[in-house]
Amino acid sequence: MSEIALYRKYRPQKFSEVVGQEYVVKILLNAISSGKVSHAYLFCGPRGCGKTTVARLLAKAVNCEKKDNPDPCNKCSSCLEIKEGNAVDLTEIDAASHRGIDEIRELRDGIRFSPAKLDYKVIILDEVHQLTTGAFNALLKMLEEAPSHAIFILATTQPQKVIPTIISRCQRFDFRKITVPEIVKKLKKIAKKEGYEAEDEVLKLIAVAAGGALRDAESLLSQMMSFTLKGGVIRKEDVKDLLGVMEKKVMSDFIDSLLRRDSEGAIKIMDEVFSHGTDPEDFYQNLIHYLREMMVLKIVSGREGTFLESLMATFTKEEIKKIEEQTQKINEEGIRRMIDVFLQAGEKIKYSPIPQLPLELAVTEIAEGSDVTGKG
Repeated sequence: MSEIALYRKYRPQKFSEVVGQEYVVKILLNAISSGKVSHAYLFCGPRGCGKTTVARLLAKAVNCEKKDNPDPCNKCSSCLEIKEGNAVDLTEIDAASHRGIDEIRELRDGIRFSPAKLDYKVIILDEVHQLTTGAFNALLKMLEEAPSHAIFILATTQPQKVIPTIISRCQRFDFRKITVPEIVKKLKKIAKKEGYEAEDEVLKLIAVAAGGALRDAESLLSQMMSFTLKGGVIRKEDVKDLLGVMEKKVMSDFIDSLLRRDSEGAIKIMDEVFSHGTDPEDFYQNLIHYLREMMVLKIVSGREGTFLESLMATFTKEEIKKIEEQTQKINEEGIRRMIDVFLQAGEKIKYSPIPQLPLELAVTEIAEGSDVTGKG
């Protein structure tokens, strides 16, 4: 029997368990408490940030048999049926694979009838932006004439592709990416419950690689658990091997060589990295991220703010100090020009017969060019 994926096993069963979407949760809880639940919602945001999870929680909450609390009780028959996926009055449709007008018409015909058991029929349309024009028009008609027992929850990663007339008939909620500290906190709880040990530094690598998607982070953690015996310690080296993570010191040394205009030293660092199996494309991606951190740190130097907090979440204090030292050796224009040169090189990697050649040419251009690394 296959094991349940971690993101399904630890999916929030109460609004209080949702990570990183405080304002969305607060508004929905107030609406449920006051009995002012809308007939249509539009949940927008990047993948893996909790849109479908919150949609299911809303479906449970409005149908929960215990009305003394806006949070679902997870004990009544309605909550249990929805949790186990057996509720006939809850319909989930993936618009990516059911995007035609016939599917929406079939849904329209079924929505007319009263719920078989629950208080409300809830329809969750995932990736709604992929519907065809005809399907959008049919959905619009359905939203305009929605019966009082129906609640529509539309989820999308690309709200700009949803037609304005649909958006205007929904309450829109924008979900944000989950921050690194929030992901680390959740992963730590999961690892402990599953019987594994992992330091924050190890979990931070996973969180950064997930790019704000908690579901991706949970999937990566699951992969790491397969490397480790139950009750064991998830090792930093294994995480780096799985993710292909490059030591920030390597990138720091590479930038130091460029700032000294030492093209030979910079190319030697790249050769050593590539000889250990790192793909030039991966090196390029890590380099652009590092240069971007340098640029923004140069701009916001001496000021407190959200970016600095997020930067500290992905770098150690020692690494931040090193980047600050490097930014003292180059002005803002110099960093921008370095980024431009490597961005141009990055476009050529996949077409070059020697993948690392565009990067090597970029190194010589920066090291030997004029005013590319201006002091300031």
